[in-house]
Amino acid sequence: MKQQHVRFAIAAALASICAPAAHAIDVTAGDWKLSFDGNVNADYIYSNCASLDSAKTIGGGLTCVAPGDGQRSSSSVSNGLLPAALSISAATTQAGYDIAVTFGLYPGISTNDGGSPNLGTTSTTRNTALGTAGLDVRQVFLTFGNADMGTVLAGRNIGLFGADAILNDMTLLGVGANGSNAAPTNTSLGSIGYGYIYTDWLAQINYTTPDLNGVKVTVGIFDPLESLTDGTGPQPKATPGFHGKIAFKNGGPLYLSASFLYEKQEFQRADALGNLISGQKVSYDGAGFDFGGKYDIPGGIQIAAWAYYAKGLGTTGLFINGADSDPASAGYGENRKSYGGLAQVTYKIPDTNYKLGFNYGTSRLSRADGEVNPTLVHLNDKFTLGVYDQLTPNLMLLAEGTSMWSRNQVGDENKAWVANVGAFVSF
Repeated sequence: MKQQHVRFAIAAALASICAPAAHAIDVTAGDWKLSFDGNVNADYIYSNCASLDSAKTIGGGLTCVAPGDGQRSSSSVSNGLLPAALSISAATTQAGYDIAVTFGLYPGISTNDGGSPNLGTTSTTRNTALGTAGLDVRQVFLTFGNADMGTVLAGRNIGLFGADAILNDMTLLGVGANGSNAAPTNTSLGSIGYGYIYTDWLAQINYTTPDLNGVKVTVGIFDPLESLTDGTGPQPKATPGFHGKIAFKNGGPLYLSASFLYEKQEFQRADALGNLISGQKVSYDGAGFDFGGKYDIPGGIQIAAWAYYAKGLGTTGLFINGADSDPASAGYGENRKSYGGLAQVTYKIPDTNYKLGFNYGTSRLSRADGEVNPTLVHLNDKFTLGVYDQLTPNLMLLAEGTSMWSRNQVGDENKAWVANVGAFVSF
């Protein structure tokens, strides 16, 4: 798959349950309670590629993406890390079991006729006349259970590995890193690829325990993902992917969590000329874990941090650049190590609607054993300063500034910065 398509693919959005001070619209119909909630947001985003004149080749780098031939700066009016959202849920209690279903619909505002709002066929389907926005159906799931047995979830929903990092990222309601203004996708990056691997939306079946003195444990399986960068097309998987999470919150100022993910990845072997070799496959294990937490300090200060380590998961998105797939390389089929983290401090100014925030994130990728590949990305780093004005319970105004840089394995570096202002309405 072309590198540009990969960059589009990892642009992300999260559920409207993350919106500030949202109050669902509830309707009772017989024994069922229907709930509607969501958001609409828009940002003006200005990006400047400081390294354009001497831009280096960085495979998997997120900085200075498609800046345009000779064009250092770019503008867009588009969504931030979250697209718009409309979530529809129905819940009831029958025979002692709490039962619910959810449908999550996520339209963008950027013109996109390429199919998936974030993974279009070509960039030429964006920002053209006579176009339309894309609709992303990220959530279709059911739950059942009760306080004694715990809860079962089955369907498509946000993944477990890396979820808390992005759900607590202050740029979730803003923009953060923007990806490419030249052909805006459905969302920006926030800190995706700059401090955590994108959790993604997975077809999954999970079980979550009852509350055990503030601790909840979730374990489950998910429909195994294909790699966006390794291999030559869909490959059957003998087993599902596995993931899990443990979280602690006892009503106090401290929250802690840790999660893991494992999947065996396979793709068909090729010779040094790139021709497929019938009946031969390359396989590697993709596994990772993350851990972190947040703490509220009296006076309006919150500190948060999450870190991750992985082998074979790659960087930015799950199974993006997770292994050496060059048939001519001595490391062909070997997985790569990746690690990184996000650190953040926010301050709610007393007796005002304003919150100030700073976060820094880094994502690192190492070459596989025996791999040369000097242009492979080594790091994507960024920091963001943000001001968030909760003007009303449902309306937030915001402004952010972000500095980003990417570096390959031999030290070539690209730098860029982004500024954005926007509005976010939740309901």
